[in-house]
Amino acid sequence: MISKSYLNTFSRCDFIEVIACCDLDKKRAEEIALSYNIPRVYDIEDFFQDNEIELVVNLTVPSAHGEIHLRALHAGKHTFGEKPLAANTKEGKEILDLAAKKGLRVGSAPDTFLGAGIQMCQQIIDDGQIGEPVGATAFMMSHGPESFHPRPQFLYQSGAGPLFDMGPYYLTAMIALLGPVKKVTASANMRFTKRMITASENYGEWFAVSTPTNVASILDFHNGSIGNMIMSFDVWGTGHEKLEIYGTKGTISVPDPNRFSGEVKLQKEGEAHFSSYPITSGYIDNTRGIGVIDMVRAIFQKKPHRASGELAFHVLEIMESVLKSSQEARHCNIQSICDKPVILPVSGIQTDQDTIN
Repeated sequence: MISKSYLNTFSRCDFIEVIACCDLDKKRAEEIALSYNIPRVYDIEDFFQDNEIELVVNLTVPSAHGEIHLRALHAGKHTFGEKPLAANTKEGKEILDLAAKKGLRVGSAPDTFLGAGIQMCQQIIDDGQIGEPVGATAFMMSHGPESFHPRPQFLYQSGAGPLFDMGPYYLTAMIALLGPVKKVTASANMRFTKRMITASENYGEWFAVSTPTNVASILDFHNGSIGNMIMSFDVWGTGHEKLEIYGTKGTISVPDPNRFSGEVKLQKEGEAHFSSYPITSGYIDNTRGIGVIDMVRAIFQKKPHRASGELAFHVLEIMESVLKSSQEARHCNIQSICDKPVILPVSGIQTDQDTIN
């Protein structure tokens, strides 16, 4: 479902060459290879034996993310995957530890925070235009992906649900804007134990739900801000903004963290209304995979990459702790830490000018 977006982005990059692809359903891999002129199509075992492959882009279902990351690292390859990093923090730590031992890079989606919308918000906040951050609200409330996804069952199993499926977009965006989280408390439940696919393909097929689908949490950030986040597949409609950041001198309305662009709105101290800020530069189109390009550039430059394994692990621990907090009715301290990602240069990162040699 997502591979075409990545491949479209890679096709515009001067220093990435896609040389092979693989899928459990080999016919699907062959179709993608034909569409994008990818020379090699492999079975899973042969894929990791190709020594010419330097980096693996892992677009499997969430339950397989950890296994594929580990196989890539054991084969001596850098790895970048879709979110979440792994099914749990135990597996996530194994990935990071193995990468460190082998001197390899791990990266993870979402990379939408590298889009023009959130990058502009990050610049506004870092410039002090809303003063000292006070808090945030984040809302992702819908009635689930079965209305458009022909095979949504995996999104209602452990390791997915609205928290693990959509939460990474919102948490990553908030960390990019406010920095890491130190403590969470939450409640979670499930209001629909069965769901029906209403997408045209497989319409009318019922399936069981096995993970919480309505999750409310409070996030305490290291910078003193307090965030409120609701992730739900149990809601038919909402009038809330997707993400807002509040400061001592103003409020910023952040575009949808699942998109690269959107409207940035700011209301400053003493103003009666929000004003729109036009986006004049950066990645405004669907540029999924830009995190991979940034990671490759960083490998050449021997610098940190932005959509890092450490950031993804921090998000993973937050989500795991949210469910633990609900189950155990207590606050959960977050043990991991990550750097607040550095803002992208205005010139962008998609071409090889000035740095890749």
